[in-house]
Amino acid sequence: MTGIRLTAPAPGWAIDADVVVVGSGVAGLTTALRCAAAGLATVVVTKARLDDGSTRWAQGGIAAALGEGDTPEQHLDDTLVAGAGLCDETAVRALVTEGPGAVRRLIDTGARFDTTEAGAIALTREGGHHRRRIAHAGGDATGAEISRALVGAVRAAALRTIENALVLDLLTDAEGRTAGVTLHVMGEGQHDGVGAVRAPAVVLATGGMGQVFSATTNPPVSTGDGVALALRAGAEVSDLEFVQFHPTVLFLGADSEGQQPLVSEAVRGEGAHLVDASGTRFMLGQHELAELAPRDIVAKAITRQMHLTGTEHMYLDARHFGAEMWERRFPTILAACRAHGIDPVTEPIPVAPAAHYASGGVRTDLRGRTTVPGLYACGETACTGVHGANRLASNSLLEGLVFAERIAADIVAAGPRERTPAPVAEGPEPVTVPLLAAESRTEIQRIMTRGAGVIRSADSLAVAAERLEALGSTAGGPGADTGEDAAKDAVPGVEAWEATNLLLVSRVLVAAAREREETRGCHWREDRPDRDDTAWRRHLVVRTGRDRKPVVSRTDGPAFPPVRHGAPARTAAPTDPLNHTADAPQEPQS
Repeated sequence: MTGIRLTAPAPGWAIDADVVVVGSGVAGLTTALRCAAAGLATVVVTKARLDDGSTRWAQGGIAAALGEGDTPEQHLDDTLVAGAGLCDETAVRALVTEGPGAVRRLIDTGARFDTTEAGAIALTREGGHHRRRIAHAGGDATGAEISRALVGAVRAAALRTIENALVLDLLTDAEGRTAGVTLHVMGEGQHDGVGAVRAPAVVLATGGMGQVFSATTNPPVSTGDGVALALRAGAEVSDLEFVQFHPTVLFLGADSEGQQPLVSEAVRGEGAHLVDASGTRFMLGQHELAELAPRDIVAKAITRQMHLTGTEHMYLDARHFGAEMWERRFPTILAACRAHGIDPVTEPIPVAPAAHYASGGVRTDLRGRTTVPGLYACGETACTGVHGANRLASNSLLEGLVFAERIAADIVAAGPRERTPAPVAEGPEPVTVPLLAAESRTEIQRIMTRGAGVIRSADSLAVAAERLEALGSTAGGPGADTGEDAAKDAVPGVEAWEATNLLLVSRVLVAAAREREETRGCHWREDRPDRDDTAWRRHLVVRTGRDRKPVVSRTDGPAFPPVRHGAPARTAAPTDPLNHTADAPQEPQS
């Protein structure tokens, strides 16, 4: 344990539970429902309203081998190809094998997917998939339908929920095991201000960290809070350098910031073409699947074409769909485009890549357990090894479902003795993290967009690291002036806590990106344009020391070492011979 904590008031109230789930997307609510169904006292903590996370913004759908002739093995093959040599095959096999059943259980929960005239689940195709295996709802509103069904089930089950609550830090007992979380509830209600939920099992399902960048498809709440909490608690994170930039985000101008409208990959799956200003389909000949190549390939091709033509965006042409298909199949996207003065029925859609999905996160085993006993992670917050260096389209919702069920099973199997809440330990003198001024958020985003965006280099990453370090010093970081002027910025509050979380995950992301001296998956180094399997077919694992600085190490190969509670993974330093974990036995999984 690091003993690192955010600067915050002491908890003024507390409640007890068997398990606290932080986050209310597909991963969090599925975990909570399964735990509650097994009789566990379950509390759901969410940063805004129950349906305000990333799940409801998912357009395309959920991937699973549900169609005639499709198999989990074919789904596995497509996932491994997209992951560019870094997927954990055991994790992927669990995903694709258990996925169809998990989707059917989601339907039993109340989710209504689009169907064919014969009553079967309607399936479409997206980038990287060789078969139609994407189930969708409401045409292009799959996430909203899944969120509706799960939120309805949570309310029907009368689960205890705490909305408008930002999680702060992990509580631990005298042995270093999880004992709950501290949180800040925004606004008046049954609980207000800083408090605690005491529980021996904590599940982080806080979504992504897209707000690290200026332009993203992620909602404003996606500020990496779960990853930041885990790092402060001493947990390991991995693969954070692999940030997926969605190829086709509605271009609203070079200076547009914040959440941007997504144009789902399913539009290309139904036959839309990527073209430049002259109408040339530039994806032809670049990959066997053309516009349906894996996302990293399409995003890079768009960026290259933008550079070649000196333009700020490309176009997605789906005029041949006609008005009826646009209105039936993609009503959400159609409305978003028209709201910004673009009519896809009569004109091509201007698109450009934007930050979309973190393939890495808090390192877990196949039961969702992190390196901190009692702390679990699920969904985009976690790194299960499923996505490797680049997530296959529509595997994210499926990962949330499958691994949420695995986490719940593990918590339930722990038994009553393991679930008994333990007293929270005082522990060593905590290292308190000074807070950034709220306005630092915009500066972090601009630093990351310029230095660690879709195209990176040693020079750009070095500048980003230097500027992040300098920004951190304004909040009393290492080497900072900690006098009266610096103290003025250390005002506890939601915006300051979010900015401080963004700085932490940004520093870790940049540290990993500087270490990986190659181009692989969605990590694109223009100064290292080639993939190097000999040196780099391995993962980077990062933890934070008490000095709050990232400590980066490498695994011996594409397989993760076992998750061991309370000790760093057996990894090699970047300059060491990488040979001492190759034969390490894997932890038994279920």
